[in-house]
Amino acid sequence: MSYKVMAINAGSSSLKFQLLSMPQGEQICQGLIERIGMADGKVTFRAQGQKWQDTLPIADHREAVALLLEKLLGHNIIRSINEIEGIGHRVAHGGESFKDSVLVTDETLAEIERISDLAPLHNPVNVVGINVFRQLLPNAPAVAVFDTAFHQTLEAAAYIYPLPWRYYAELGIRRYGFHGTSHKYVSSTLAEKLGVPLSALRIVSCHLGNGSSVCAIQGGKSVNTSMGFTPQSGVMMGTRSGDIDPSILPWLALREGQTPQQLNHLLNNESGLLGVSGVSHDCRDVENAAAAGNPRAKLALTLFTERIRATIGSYIMQMGGLDALVFTGGIGENGADIRQAICHNLHFLGLSIDDEKNQRNATFIQAENALVKVAVINTNEELMIAKDVMRIALTNTRETCLSA
Repeated sequence: MSYKVMAINAGSSSLKFQLLSMPQGEQICQGLIERIGMADGKVTFRAQGQKWQDTLPIADHREAVALLLEKLLGHNIIRSINEIEGIGHRVAHGGESFKDSVLVTDETLAEIERISDLAPLHNPVNVVGINVFRQLLPNAPAVAVFDTAFHQTLEAAAYIYPLPWRYYAELGIRRYGFHGTSHKYVSSTLAEKLGVPLSALRIVSCHLGNGSSVCAIQGGKSVNTSMGFTPQSGVMMGTRSGDIDPSILPWLALREGQTPQQLNHLLNNESGLLGVSGVSHDCRDVENAAAAGNPRAKLALTLFTERIRATIGSYIMQMGGLDALVFTGGIGENGADIRQAICHNLHFLGLSIDDEKNQRNATFIQAENALVKVAVINTNEELMIAKDVMRIALTNTRETCLSA
């Protein structure tokens, strides 16, 4: 039996979507509605080898969802909205309450709202998207899929910060990790391609893009990850600094009188590749500038790759070895030179790559006699979301996993 499942990623002023035929995993259509709340809202819609774009006022998320359903009907993608049999919503933060994706009920929605302090820019918007779809498609079960859930297998030694205990016990300050849906997808896909049980593999997954994170996966479970209490921590990113000396922040607050909001903007929006290079947050622009002789652009790329290398090395130590290194995300999937720099001079670990395979973005790019597999796998978070809708809402294979 085939089901039509919608995967939704709601942002503060955007709505990204895919409609998939499950369990085959075939994409029926995809699109993006952006600039919600503005007079020049934009709709991009792709289906059946065609692309449509419109610019029009979109008042709010309810109007955006109504517009999405109208487009599906108008382009004959579906004949009735009742053909949409399940909806999966990406939710940024599940805190410690959600260790897996869950069926959306009044109770689970209330818990998502309760922990919104952990992701005040994301969770409230995710809740808005869930509510709008519940109103317009009341008969379609909804599933919440959390960026943080995959990392709930971390041991306390990996997620506890060395702060006074009450900050964890009372405020929930700990490492949560993000990009979990992506790391879960590429690791399971890798195991399928290798024909090896995921439980038998030690994997380091590098999701590299404007936001970047590295994850250690042992026996199919996340055992460490670079992002922490927020997506700002860990390796250097497009506009985020990643880990820095925390004493820099109070020093700047005293010296320059910067507010917490200004410091947060500095770390999240002005740093990373953009801050060091002075060129762009886009890795491609920085690479072009470096090739043209820009010394700060060269330095930015070195910082980016060296911090990733250091993180990979620490995870190999933790897992006692490495069977496979995976690259995904916009940079990970397309940045051959970045992959080369990260893998440079690691022969002593049994890890080396074939230049020709790397340059053409082959699925496996390790050298012929390398002991460690090196893979380039395009992430597909929407497919993973749809799979969770099938698993939790449409095939009744398990109960929901709320542990609030």
